[in-house]
Amino acid sequence: MSVEELLREGRGQEALTELQARVRKAPADGKLRTLLFQLLALQGQWSRAVAQLQVIGQLDVEALPMVQTYREALRCELLRAEVFAGRRAPLVFGEPMPWLALLIEALSRESSDPAGAQALRQQAFELAPITPGSADGQRFAWVADSDGRLGPVLEAIVNGNYYWIPFERLTAIRQEAPADLRDFIWMPAMLTFANGGESVALIPSRYPGSENAEAALQFARRTEWSETASGLLLGHGQRVFATDVADVALFDLRELLLDAPAADAVAD
Repeated sequence: MSVEELLREGRGQEALTELQARVRKAPADGKLRTLLFQLLALQGQWSRAVAQLQVIGQLDVEALPMVQTYREALRCELLRAEVFAGRRAPLVFGEPMPWLALLIEALSRESSDPAGAQALRQQAFELAPITPGSADGQRFAWVADSDGRLGPVLEAIVNGNYYWIPFERLTAIRQEAPADLRDFIWMPAMLTFANGGESVALIPSRYPGSENAEAALQFARRTEWSETASGLLLGHGQRVFATDVADVALFDLRELLLDAPAADAVAD
């Protein structure tokens, strides 16, 4: 069975074994190594994925932009894990707001005081502004990440750095359908900001820890939810956005438009 067939069936470990054998037979094949980097990253083998990127860059100078982009994405995954473990803080786009500081503080308190952490999140959600807009043409009154750790925040890698971006500071998220294996780890998107700027970004396709989950979650083919004793809803697998109208899975979304805040809010 080919690597591609194994991947379609979600048999990641068998695909990795077969792919490594093919790479050993053709070590200068950049396409094979690119697939290997993606599969290693899918499984959370970050350091091995970085090593493959380094070899790819040596084999093909034209691949260097891709190598640089995803080397930074891999580095951001390490930071992201630290953020959700409560040991580091993410970069924040724009001036940090009190409600966002509460969400970040909740992560640092989660391990020692989960009930207190959840109380901080509830306070943050009450303070956070509601952002109306549309998802692929369907209007909504509000949007949030379905994972309770995030809510009114978008995770994104921008210019090689890991950010939390409040939805109120965006006016558009545009993306194509996933096309490569790496898109199931990081979804390329174009972000338009409320201040008028634009940036290419990578949106983490999966919730933290999904790289260690069963195949369907690891490959972001579905989403599962668990709830902690304190009532925190945790996502596993593919990212999902919630609205007052319907839930929208990341890979189904092509255009999320957000109503621009009032001029005085932008100035603030």
